[in-house]
Amino acid sequence: MHDSRETFPRRAFVTGYPVKHSRSPLIHRHWLEKLGLAGNYTRQEVEPNEFAGFISKLKSGESGFIGGNVTIPHKELAFQLADRPAALSEELGAANTLWLDDGQLHATNTDGYGFLANLDALAPGWDRTDRAVVLGAGGASRAIIQAVRDRGVGEIHVLNRTVPRARELADRFGPRVHAHAMEALSEVLREAGLFINTTSLGMEGEPAPDFDFSPLAAGAVVTDIVYVPLVTPILRQAQQQGFATVDGLGMLLHQAVPGFEKWFGVRPEVDETLRDIVLADMDAH
Repeated sequence: MHDSRETFPRRAFVTGYPVKHSRSPLIHRHWLEKLGLAGNYTRQEVEPNEFAGFISKLKSGESGFIGGNVTIPHKELAFQLADRPAALSEELGAANTLWLDDGQLHATNTDGYGFLANLDALAPGWDRTDRAVVLGAGGASRAIIQAVRDRGVGEIHVLNRTVPRARELADRFGPRVHAHAMEALSEVLREAGLFINTTSLGMEGEPAPDFDFSPLAAGAVVTDIVYVPLVTPILRQAQQQGFATVDGLGMLLHQAVPGFEKWFGVRPEVDETLRDIVLADMDAH
């Protein structure tokens, strides 16, 4: 009997609402072409009230997809509808990567993996610190806090304008995570080796306040999950103050790796060629 994968190219998707600005198809199609694999990856814009039906068709095989990525606002429901969510997705309560295996829908979240892989590639040794500071307590911060905690960083200080939201993350992720008001920034920066912006400050030309990073430890790294612009106001300030910085584009690229491997059977590489392709697309738009 012939393997159906040889007859029918594998198809994966990214779904969200809206999803037209997603660069995931650019990334995955590049890998498919580079690796000479038969397959496709497309955008599937699905309204919130239609998402459960979309997942039902995915599970039954009616949609013809073998899995895909999930973005805002569907990550929580994707987790809830999965048959076999990974443990890290259970703690997060959200999933961004789905795949079918043995008739069951599996789910995980690769945002934390992408964040760490980006830091490992561009700032090796960053994890020798025992204190990290996270700005923002929105949805984007969850996977990052989880990943930094699981890497072994002893103290993670989360600052947010609304302190109860930061406290919710401290309750969710355990005693190594501490919640603070924004006014505590100078105090918690003292001797920290990693500063992470998970907010939209500075995105697409929006203003950002002035930050004094001088309390950070010597050799500290400042990173931003925003990647438009590539060098955000926060990263520029850190550079001017003599600190190493890591932009957010690599997180987008690296988080795509595990899903591609699940769907198409080959683990792709994040390299300068892929980065240049995405940067060119950003410049064009």
